[in-house]
Amino acid sequence: MKVYFLRHGVAVERSEWNGDDTARPLTEDGVRKTAEIAAAIARLGVDVESIITSPLVRAKATADIVARALGLKSHAVEDRRLAPGFDAASLRAILRDHRGAGAVMLVGHEPDFSETLSELIGGGSLEIKKTGLALVDLPDTRPGRGRLRWLIPPKMLALLGRAGAPGG
Repeated sequence: MKVYFLRHGVAVERSEWNGDDTARPLTEDGVRKTAEIAAAIARLGVDVESIITSPLVRAKATADIVARALGLKSHAVEDRRLAPGFDAASLRAILRDHRGAGAVMLVGHEPDFSETLSELIGGGSLEIKKTGLALVDLPDTRPGRGRLRWLIPPKMLALLGRAGAPGG
């Protein structure tokens, strides 16, 4: 199975947010940049059957923007297992629920994504920046069995997204 890991877009800083962290939204700039990233993801030809997102507002907003860009008929499916605390065991459970899919996209948070990715590919230190995207081939979810196909930082994705825009 192909598993895409997309970190949520730029959200309001915790220090500037008075409410519950689960409700912390994307900034206006975060929405704009996420739309650029979504256009780039579409240009890359990413083909997923499902987008599965953390229930946190910033992740759900990111997932919905990407779902629209990919022309998915239904928006992202929320899964509490992608909330902070996500790990390889959570991933196994999520993928069991989607075992018939050839490719899924997960939208979530750091440091959980990088730590889980590292475990899947057998080690290494990596970081997924906000709206960064990684692709892992997983024959199964045992540690060290995954193959990191690529990890694209958001600046590169944004360049690709702008290149496809009129006048870009």
